[in-house]
Amino acid sequence: MTHDEKVVHIADALRSRDADAGPLSLQKGGVSHFVPNPNDPKHKDRKVNVRDLNEILEIDPKAKTCTAEPGVTFERLVRETLKLGLAPMLVPELKTITIGGAVSGCSVESMSYKYGGFHDSCLEYEVITATGEVLVCTPEKNADVFHMIHGSYGTLGIISKLTFRLIDAKPFVRMDYVTYPTFAKLTEAILKRTDADFMDAIVHAPDKNVLCLGTFVDAPPAGVGTSDYTWLNVFYKSTREKTRDYLTTYDYFFRYDTECHWLSRTVPGMETKPMRFLLGKRLLGSTNLLTWSKRLAPLLKFDKRPDVVVDVFIPVSQLDSFIGQYEERIGYYPLWVVPYRRVQPYPWINPKFDEKKDDGMFFDLAVYGLSNRKRGVNYYKILEEMTYECRGIKTLISHNFYDRETFWTIYNRPEYERIKKKTDPNNFFRDLYDKFHFNLTETA
Repeated sequence: MTHDEKVVHIADALRSRDADAGPLSLQKGGVSHFVPNPNDPKHKDRKVNVRDLNEILEIDPKAKTCTAEPGVTFERLVRETLKLGLAPMLVPELKTITIGGAVSGCSVESMSYKYGGFHDSCLEYEVITATGEVLVCTPEKNADVFHMIHGSYGTLGIISKLTFRLIDAKPFVRMDYVTYPTFAKLTEAILKRTDADFMDAIVHAPDKNVLCLGTFVDAPPAGVGTSDYTWLNVFYKSTREKTRDYLTTYDYFFRYDTECHWLSRTVPGMETKPMRFLLGKRLLGSTNLLTWSKRLAPLLKFDKRPDVVVDVFIPVSQLDSFIGQYEERIGYYPLWVVPYRRVQPYPWINPKFDEKKDDGMFFDLAVYGLSNRKRGVNYYKILEEMTYECRGIKTLISHNFYDRETFWTIYNRPEYERIKKKTDPNNFFRDLYDKFHFNLTETA
């Protein structure tokens, strides 16, 4: 089918639904990158099949733009753009994250300190509303939908096509690792750097803060090879041991994919070379790890204390306060750190909550695999409370515990509901709060 035929097919299916037909979820290809939750009500929803929306439609090397359908994975996209010496302005770290998912969930990575989120590189969306209308959305046309669609997690409509900017890229990336004795020193160094193509950090321990700087290069120096972290070697550990490294640009973009950052260590022995040699091809990598989570879902539904996997965005002015609390109340490492420049105000944030922020720079602090089995403690809730106190934003793709009133002090309910009435008047795709706050059981 052509792209237009796919869109007509989906739009017709939506138009034929009764207003009281109940909630819908999208049936996509590949694995979901939401933190697995067997109790999610979407598992019982009727589905809208969008599997076929997975084609790259055009790459324009002269204009440095790409137009593609939302199911295109970044792994596939990067392979095609690198052939032309180009890359997306932001590439999330896991291979099978899709470009549509990166918009809906506000993906960030090591280019975010310059460019913001992937959605900040987007020029146009085609959106199918829940009533079957097809909208072309740009900063000038249907601008309210254009600016609200990112961070809406699929609750306002179906993105069916995206056009976004590309940047020049080289075949290799030189990595430089600089260690700082405190988080404050790391923060100071990050805020001073403007010359790197890529920048993130890993806090291995309170006194081991490693700044990871990436620079495009044409090739490694003569006699110097590239590292391979796709099987036997562990990338995040290398940042603690090395001061310089070289990777192909493709491997750099997905350097965290093999371990899902460091979630592979939750599988006993999976960071040892014998285990990786024997089972690595079956167990390692985001696709394998997420697939196994899906297979184990019938058992996981009995786990009331899932490990913590979450990202929180903290304004730079609040970092000292947040990190102080984090060290005292949680103290779990490694901690992934991604500086994030807010390119523009986001209309989905409550203006009263937003006006308290005087920072154009945030730090995404990501926690992966924190055990949540301590009696009387719910680390998800603790992180939410700390984030709220520091005027930060927590991503919604994991377990959420904000009550409704608190949630809508963070998110812009009037503006969200105004657009919701335009794109999903019968609430087929669920309200933003209701989609994610269904597991509020207090942990003992």
